[in-house]
Amino acid sequence: MKKSIWIFGLLSGLVITGFMVFSSVMCHSHPERQDIGMVLGYTGMLLAFSFVFVGIKNYRDRFNGGVITFGEAFKIGGLMALVASTMYVIVWLFEFYLFMPDFMETYMKHVITQAQRDGASQAEINKQIAEMAWYRDAYKTPFGVIALTYMEVIPVALVMTLISALILKRKPKAPAAVMA
Repeated sequence: MKKSIWIFGLLSGLVITGFMVFSSVMCHSHPERQDIGMVLGYTGMLLAFSFVFVGIKNYRDRFNGGVITFGEAFKIGGLMALVASTMYVIVWLFEFYLFMPDFMETYMKHVITQAQRDGASQAEINKQIAEMAWYRDAYKTPFGVIALTYMEVIPVALVMTLISALILKRKPKAPAAVMA
């Protein structure tokens, strides 16, 4: 079980971090493309966490005799997702602190400019400014960066794990009744 968790967790992590690095490099060099970067990021998450599905199925079929309970599938998938999510957080920490320490300021400007462009009222813009200021303040500590980055990826991971566990659960077949 541990081998499956690590293999599929790392594969998922490679996909998700690859998408993240690509989209953040694109957005850093072209700040006006933040929305495209977000779409790419979440697309990468969906593709990456499809490895959770494949990993649970692989474990069920190859190592567990074609049988797995919902709880066991959710546990295995959750651990795979945790490996991938942790890779995502670690890579983002390096990327943020070494290459994009101005990320939050750039992102704040983008969000506020987009709200103005979309015709938001001044009250809505002020609310957006206050919310973005909270995120900027949270990003001032490594703990804040880690917590917010996990909050970005874990919901998608849990939904994909839940769906995978529901689809892949399989009870053992009952033995055939013996007729006398």
